[in-house]
Amino acid sequence: MPPPPHGPPRPGRPARRPGRVPDQRSGPGPRPPDRDRLAPPPDSTDEHPAEPPDPPSRARAAHPWIAPIALATLLGSLVAVLALTFRGDDFHTAPGALSLHYAIAWTLFAAAAWTVRRLGARQAAVFVLVGGAAVAATGLLAPPHTSTDAYRYAWDGRVQAAGISPYDYAPEDPALASLRDRWLFPKGPACHGPDRAPVRPAPERPKAERPEGRHPEARRPTPERPAPGRPIPGGPALGGTHPRADPAPDHAHSAPGSAEPQCTRLNRPSVHTIYPPAAEGYFLLVHRSAPSGSTLLPLQTGGALLSVATTAVLLAAARRRRDPRLATARAALWAWCPAVPVEAVNNAHVDALGVLLTVAGLIAVPRRRALGGALLGAATAAKLLPAVALPGALSGLLARATKPGEPHTAAHRTTAHRTVLEKFRATGPGRPAPAESPPPPPPREGAGSPAPAASRIRRAAAVVLPRAAVLRPATSVSRPTVSVNRPATSFIRPAASAVLPVAAAAAVVALGYLPYILLSRSSVLGYLTGYVAEEGYETGSAATDDKNRYALLRLLHPGPETWALPVVAAVLLAVVGWVLLRGDPQRPWRGALVVTGTAFLLMTPGYPWYALLVVALVALDGRWEWLGVPLAGVAQYVTARAVDDGAWVGTLGYAVACAAVMAGWAVRALRAPRAASASRPPRPPAETTGTAGTAETTEAADAATPGSPPGSPATGPRCRRARR
Repeated sequence: MPPPPHGPPRPGRPARRPGRVPDQRSGPGPRPPDRDRLAPPPDSTDEHPAEPPDPPSRARAAHPWIAPIALATLLGSLVAVLALTFRGDDFHTAPGALSLHYAIAWTLFAAAAWTVRRLGARQAAVFVLVGGAAVAATGLLAPPHTSTDAYRYAWDGRVQAAGISPYDYAPEDPALASLRDRWLFPKGPACHGPDRAPVRPAPERPKAERPEGRHPEARRPTPERPAPGRPIPGGPALGGTHPRADPAPDHAHSAPGSAEPQCTRLNRPSVHTIYPPAAEGYFLLVHRSAPSGSTLLPLQTGGALLSVATTAVLLAAARRRRDPRLATARAALWAWCPAVPVEAVNNAHVDALGVLLTVAGLIAVPRRRALGGALLGAATAAKLLPAVALPGALSGLLARATKPGEPHTAAHRTTAHRTVLEKFRATGPGRPAPAESPPPPPPREGAGSPAPAASRIRRAAAVVLPRAAVLRPATSVSRPTVSVNRPATSFIRPAASAVLPVAAAAAVVALGYLPYILLSRSSVLGYLTGYVAEEGYETGSAATDDKNRYALLRLLHPGPETWALPVVAAVLLAVVGWVLLRGDPQRPWRGALVVTGTAFLLMTPGYPWYALLVVALVALDGRWEWLGVPLAGVAQYVTARAVDDGAWVGTLGYAVACAAVMAGWAVRALRAPRAASASRPPRPPAETTGTAGTAETTEAADAATPGSPPGSPATGPRCRRARR
């Protein structure tokens, strides 16, 4: 038998395998782990240690096709249940059956969200994106059943297309009678259905006083003949004065003074609109891009596109996280949540636009603060609710700016700071000093050396830019040199950078409202103050008992009308302060979730589409216990209709949601020390260089535990002889 190619093995030493490259480590210590193909780039915004991966099970290794087949089955069942739910109209006739359908859909969603965690990052991303598109498409199968807000969206888009400000007239105003369509303003027997509000017919006026008096043969506005009422100066800025012509059979207008009863599908037809400027621009865009004769399908399609776009943004952000597999699985909490096809697609709520902008803004804040703040401002201009997520963009603003042994945080360091601190860390205690060449001899004065000029430039820069005098770069130092009298500008600049997202958001909101302020004669706030009183959030409001607002606070005192607002404000201020002090600036969505979820638990809104923002923040952060908040909204809005006194249903739902949040917080607090110890890297053995280093290390180890013999386990690991 021929000997091995590397010669006979030594006694007591295993033979090397042919073709195997030996380890090229220069000394003892743990071998560095291999880099994952899906590892984030060096500029990743997730600076925290990754969560420990799940140990590979034997079933997963032996049958890798079980999890994909199970997940496909669950997603198919979820799509089928949602399709059956939308094909029926049970909101007014059988709310109990609708609640049962919702419960089945949420159960399938929970099972699918748990199963996707067993897949790899790339495979899970395909399931999340394709499954999210299929789930969102189910909302296009029927018109809205549980909300009439989409009809108001279509009306506001039509009014703006006619060159009229949506803040100037209420829908039932006779000045807008020529814009009334049959599908928005039905007449006769069609007024007997649910969600119909009567409107006053347009009074008969003399021809001289009619807006279309100059052209009585036509009622439709044209470029030469503007829409009725006061046209907006510069109307093309808000959509122009060229409205789309709709077919007469489906959009026949009612004659003024007609005796036939007329109603509308719009809610609150006697008040002005309440939606912010970005939402109004979205309504106009959908109206302009929709084909002639369409009703609510363009708005539902827009909601589906916004939902899928939010899923794509979550998946794109997952690739930059420390654990892309886990972050990809969290994106399914938004993509497959039953609240998304119901509220964002079928009911076509504009909250989907605000959620997309909020998610994109929170993801961009850690790296591009101005862009993230601008996106958050656009989200607030689309739906006022995302303003609650703004404190998350300031997470950690009030945290202590120094660490032991470091004069400033990374955000406060200039190039000179980084240079000195790197040298200080490299020459710290227990580390050998780098070999440096001897410094050159100082130049002589007057010998043509550039030293005097450089000194004068440095002094002038210190006068013009006081921050340059805080820390000067040095060639060989043992610790940074910090000035005692730090100039005020060094504190102002970091503070201005920290509040930059809020400033950018405020600027975007102001710029969004500015055109409507200049071109409207009425208040751009519309029915906002009246809506707050109607929903029971105003002090002493009579609608508080009917709407069941402050449901959890009502458990403490039966009449929270007089003291609820101060208590809510105090608790929210405390939560915001905690986020500013203890929040993670690299994870602003966590602070946004805490503030937003707390606001929901305190105010207990009865509309489940408001909680779409909570669902998206849960998909970013992964704290699934907050999903009880949208479930409580569904219980208060749908299930409460199935019982006589449904107030207790909403109260019970929010109480269970609050208990789930508290239980999740307690469990995470108990697991935090264990997770921190598990993620802490092992202490490498002492490295030695030469006999002197070995002696010093041995003496230090022996001195660690008095009375222990040298080299015993109590004194730590023994030093090994350096390899040659």
